[in-house]
Amino acid sequence: MSTSIIETGIAYEDFGGIAAGVRRAEELGFDALLMPEINRDPFLALTLAAEHSQRIGLVTSVAIAFPRAPMVTAQIAWDLQRFSRGRFVLGLGSQVRKHNEERFSVKWTAPVARMREYIQVLRAIWDSWQTGAKPSFVGEHYRYTYMTPFFNAGPLEHPRIPIAIAAVNPAMCRLAGELCDSVRLHSFCTRRWLRDTIIPNIATGAAKAGRRAEDVELSGGGFIATGADDQSVQKMVEWVRRQISFYGSTPSYLGVLEAEGWGDLGERLNKLSREGKWDEMARAISDDVVHAFTAVGRYDEIVPKIRERFADVARIPFPAPREDARDEGLVRELLQDLTGE
Repeated sequence: MSTSIIETGIAYEDFGGIAAGVRRAEELGFDALLMPEINRDPFLALTLAAEHSQRIGLVTSVAIAFPRAPMVTAQIAWDLQRFSRGRFVLGLGSQVRKHNEERFSVKWTAPVARMREYIQVLRAIWDSWQTGAKPSFVGEHYRYTYMTPFFNAGPLEHPRIPIAIAAVNPAMCRLAGELCDSVRLHSFCTRRWLRDTIIPNIATGAAKAGRRAEDVELSGGGFIATGADDQSVQKMVEWVRRQISFYGSTPSYLGVLEAEGWGDLGERLNKLSREGKWDEMARAISDDVVHAFTAVGRYDEIVPKIRERFADVARIPFPAPREDARDEGLVRELLQDLTGE
């Protein structure tokens, strides 16, 4: 891995903090800004980020697809691509059944088949706006057969909006290989899971569509616990430990632990989560488990560990440094090393 695209996020209390955050990320040398959908809307935040930046890529990582009609997503993605002058990447995720039904109030259906149609209808909508093609998409889950000039958003200078989907399990990886520009790998991912499950299934999907597996960009797939000193690194390690315990308690992700011979740990974490024993869950994660998911080290030693941990990955998520001159100087140097500049 000689060159990489380095992505980061920004912390903000409200939208008023986004301008300063994205300007800082761009000035430090990050290539792309990741905006998740956790407790805020990622599209609105990226609109503000686009206004206050010049070159940094803008990525939803990820927007939850099914609560939004494809037309709603198509419109905001088209507007963001226009406003950012071609810097936008649409990252989509299906989320799990409980969140769809009980948090978003959305009917649950088989996610892979539904995501396939979601991507297809998005591209059909964009194609009709760009070329004037008559809408004719009819699927099991979505339908797009009507568009008038009044509602047509019109063509773009950069009409090809890259689509990435979040994928952990084999079927979604195959879909990514078949239809997507990129796959956003979950941080809950070991090298073994990447090598033995994710990459082969992406290759299978790509072959189905007459594509090469290399045509699908890999993004993420692990944690980075780093900082200017050992104390900062250990603080990050403990944060990662809690993240692993949370994700490991989810039945949908049990396969990752089973691949490492840690199936019993997944079952224990799930039981503890149902009992609300969050601290005990974190204590169940050993250092060996942390290191299987994470590149760990100070800024002055982390680059080779990132290269080893994220081999085969084109886009690496790097934690934003503290607002400290020493931290920022070290991060600038290591970003130049990682990106080959």
